[in-house]
Amino acid sequence: MTAQPLFETLITAAELVQHQHQPDWLVIDCRHDLTDPRAGRAAFQSGHIPGAVFAQLDHDLAGDKLDQQGKFHGRHPLPQREVFIETLRRLGVNQTSQVVAYDAHGGMFAARLWWMLRWVGHAKVAVLDGGLPAWTAAGGRLVNDESPATRGDIALRAPLVEWVSAEQLMANLSDARLIVVDARAPDRYRGENETLDPVGGHIPGAKNRCFRDNLQPDGLFKSGEQLRAEFASVVTNARDSVMQCGSGVTACHNLLALEIAGMPGAALYPGSWSEWCSEPSRPIARGPAS
Repeated sequence: MTAQPLFETLITAAELVQHQHQPDWLVIDCRHDLTDPRAGRAAFQSGHIPGAVFAQLDHDLAGDKLDQQGKFHGRHPLPQREVFIETLRRLGVNQTSQVVAYDAHGGMFAARLWWMLRWVGHAKVAVLDGGLPAWTAAGGRLVNDESPATRGDIALRAPLVEWVSAEQLMANLSDARLIVVDARAPDRYRGENETLDPVGGHIPGAKNRCFRDNLQPDGLFKSGEQLRAEFASVVTNARDSVMQCGSGVTACHNLLALEIAGMPGAALYPGSWSEWCSEPSRPIARGPAS
């Protein structure tokens, strides 16, 4: 029997068409709108890839915003790993599943699921390159029926990725051992046009690499070679770098791009700007990178 290919970063629409009906493949719809939490499920119900299940960012891919002491950890903090494993089982993820995550936004939400699956030790996960637009352009059909997922048996394993806390980044301000990269749009990085968080600005010393710069005009990811060349001006050693954004979501897009570029090992700051700016004692920088 021919071994099935593994997809651990991206999968094309044509490849998904070819493989989606094979046993133990699971497609997960991650569409979302940061300004309207109900929009993703509404979009899923109006039309999705056949067999797909839906994961809601706020409930399935994030934990409680406040810890037991009432401390705020950002708009989309990580859940407990055991809680996320239970969510994955409910969605139908098995130990051996090839998971494909997609959205309609260039991967900005699908990459979060990609990273989180790696965080609980599951390597067989890929983002649909170009998302739903690429799927329909390749002739893929959409359905609006929703079948209950068969409970999966995925188990918690050692993480394949790293993350850092706000406390670690505070300590990093004095020695700058870690390179911090902010995935938000340049205006929000500079502290302008902030609409999602109560304070504008960025973590002092952070560089800016907007996640949308990882994509071509057609919405597909740039080649690994091009991404490697572009990230080289921002990241010297990926293993000494931390990706962050507004709430730990689009930072995962940069982490995926680094993997495609052959530059693995960067960490995620899950709380990102939304957590950082919530504590008045943490310093804030504004304007372009110095």
